[in-house]
Amino acid sequence: MPSELTALLHAASSGDQPALNRVVALLYVDLRQLATRCKSRHRGNTLETTGLVHECYMRFVNAGQLQISDRTHFFNLAARIMRQLLCDYARERLAEKRGGDASHMELRDSDAAERHEAAQWLAVDQALEQLAENRPQQAQVIECRFFGGLTERETSEALERPLRSIQRDWAEARSLLAEWLAK
Repeated sequence: MPSELTALLHAASSGDQPALNRVVALLYVDLRQLATRCKSRHRGNTLETTGLVHECYMRFVNAGQLQISDRTHFFNLAARIMRQLLCDYARERLAEKRGGDASHMELRDSDAAERHEAAQWLAVDQALEQLAENRPQQAQVIECRFFGGLTERETSEALERPLRSIQRDWAEARSLLAEWLAK
């Protein structure tokens, strides 16, 4: 017999909005922890944790029917959405710094640091997209470990793969990303 959460996830996958609301209510604390971990990777971000969780929820709502099989799949999807939101935010910040908001002001050291951090964040995102094209399993490991904040063991359970494979993919993917980002 499936758990209440699994039943709700299946109902939400069929477009049942109250079921999705219940899923988010049940997992809200976990979503906040995920958002906190995602934000910790992007220190220059002024987006609040609660705002990140709410934006993630809105993406779920606006996506319509999603095929979410279980709790792990839900959190993998939530981590990916939060990564996209933070990248969108970084792009907006860079556009503002390039004159997108058309008001001119003195550039402070903190502005330059924030701009540099946003550019790095986007470079990591682009490198991860490239990795996903060539080595999708390694990209999943990076998403779980780096963006989701999962341990190697949690990543192994989430992706239903042997721990040793996760460790190998983690090491190889980090090495590849570091090489690509150094260029």
